[in-house]
Amino acid sequence: MAKVKHESRWYPLESGESVLDGLLRQGVSVPHSCRAGACQSCLMKAVGGAVPQAAQVGLKETLVAQGYFLACTCRPPEGTELEVAGAEALRVPARISSLSFLAPDVLRVRLVTDAPFDYRAGQYVSLVREDGLARSYSLASLPREDALELHVRVIPGGAMSGWLAAEAPLDQRVFLQGPAGSCFYVAGRPDQPLLLAGTGTGLAPLYGIVRDALEAGHTGPIWLFHGARTPAGLYLRDELRQLADRHPQLRYRPGVLAGGTRDIAEGPLDALIRAECPKPVGWRAWLCGDPQLVLSLRKKLFLAGLSLKDLHADSFLPSTPQVGASPAAAGAR
Repeated sequence: MAKVKHESRWYPLESGESVLDGLLRQGVSVPHSCRAGACQSCLMKAVGGAVPQAAQVGLKETLVAQGYFLACTCRPPEGTELEVAGAEALRVPARISSLSFLAPDVLRVRLVTDAPFDYRAGQYVSLVREDGLARSYSLASLPREDALELHVRVIPGGAMSGWLAAEAPLDQRVFLQGPAGSCFYVAGRPDQPLLLAGTGTGLAPLYGIVRDALEAGHTGPIWLFHGARTPAGLYLRDELRQLADRHPQLRYRPGVLAGGTRDIAEGPLDALIRAECPKPVGWRAWLCGDPQLVLSLRKKLFLAGLSLKDLHADSFLPSTPQVGASPAAAGAR
């Protein structure tokens, strides 16, 4: 049996059980969201004992060197005695500076940090409430801007999204952990065609990446596709059309599954992309949003000739409830 020591108490783990699941099962509050090794909100630090190498996959070398690991993917071998601490040292205090709806179910959250916060537009962060509740959201803002901007999909029963939409006061203290993710613009090859596609709040990182590329002087064509079920889900339409008017290299293409108009295409997002960009050989692409859509688009673009090294994807994994909680109690990234 493996054991984990947390805050001076030892907790036994069942065979094959992760550190996160074992601690949650025994009533220990640990910030977490996706439980799939993607969001990094469950970071912990090993202060005694060794962690499996698999629990540090995807982490920055600086974090690995300090002993940090992902509690959700850490399954210590039988007989392991592992002493752990939280990742509070990695969190940056922040406060909520504004809350406003961009669509009926999309909330714009702006945050101001107490200390400098280094990130790239399009990366994601873990938003941690004072009680430890954590969810991951992509950054729609640019580092030069005064506030960090998140686009939060408000879902029925969402622990974090519901709180932000209905209860959180302005100036509320929260914490940020991160950033993480490889969905961001890297300068170079300014004439290379760019393709950005996402659904729902998958627009958030793409909105940041597009503006970052334009400010960096990217001159090649930039195609931005945003999909939703109905026109109500296509938020920031006016802002994006105005941005395209100012930058002729930017083509903004909104699409819906039902209810299309003269200005909004109707049909699956992959069909719209295929019609507009049939041969993306030599392009660079960013895909964000629903995991199944991201996986499907990634495969189709690769088969159409886009190199894997130029394909950047960030799936928005839903959060999972704590042990004993109903699925409806979980929030979402």
